[in-house]
Amino acid sequence: MESKKVQAKEIKNDAILDIKVNKTFYLMSKSALFSTFSRIYKDTTVSSENFVKSIVSKKYEEMNDEERTFYTLSLLVGEIEKQAIETNSFIEKDISEKDLADAVALRASKKSNED
Repeated sequence: MESKKVQAKEIKNDAILDIKVNKTFYLMSKSALFSTFSRIYKDTTVSSENFVKSIVSKKYEEMNDEERTFYTLSLLVGEIEKQAIETNSFIEKDISEKDLADAVALRASKKSNED
């Protein structure tokens, strides 16, 4: 019995796409990036910077799924931020050290409750 074929779409090798995103998509992408990072960064004896460098220096085939997800999201968020800078789409706002510390503590407590 012959198997049926279906059509599948794939982006061309030389295609470069310009994707429009809004703030919500950017924030969700950034949150997914940080969530992925917090799941895979467990060995705190290695600095977070060196940990990231170790991932991005690997070949695609050498990465596990979590590392691929982290790297992909890093590229996506980086491109969004690059375009936001180029189009003057960032705003700067002041945040107190206390508010920043409170936000970090809240995130840490949510993470420990999830574990």
